Order: sequence, then structure tokens, then C-alpha cells
Amino acid sequence: MQNLVTRFIKDESGATAIEYGLIATLIAVAMIGGATALGGNINTRFVGLSGTMGE
Repeated sequence: MQNLVTRFIKDESGATAIEYGLIATLIAVAMIGGATALGGNINTRFVGLSGTMGE
């Protein structure tokens, strides 16, 4: 039984998957933040262009 517990504690295969998951989450949060920040600016420019073209 002690051998099983020792092997379980030393097993790091799940840690790698968790690290990749955290990295993917950070990238997704950064992309969402960037899209939100740029989205408002781009929308303002398109509305301005639309107004200019409509005149």
C-alpha cells in the first residue's frame, strides 16, 4: 500500500496537462481582452465611415 501511495505522489503526468490547460486559458483571456479593447475602437471607426459614406 505504501508503494502505491509513493508512486501516486511521484506521478507528474497530470501536472503537465493542468499546465497546458492554464496556458490555454491565459491565451484565451488575453485574446478576449484584446478583442474587446479593439472591438470598440473598430466599431467607432466603422460607424464614422458609414456616416461619411452615407452623406
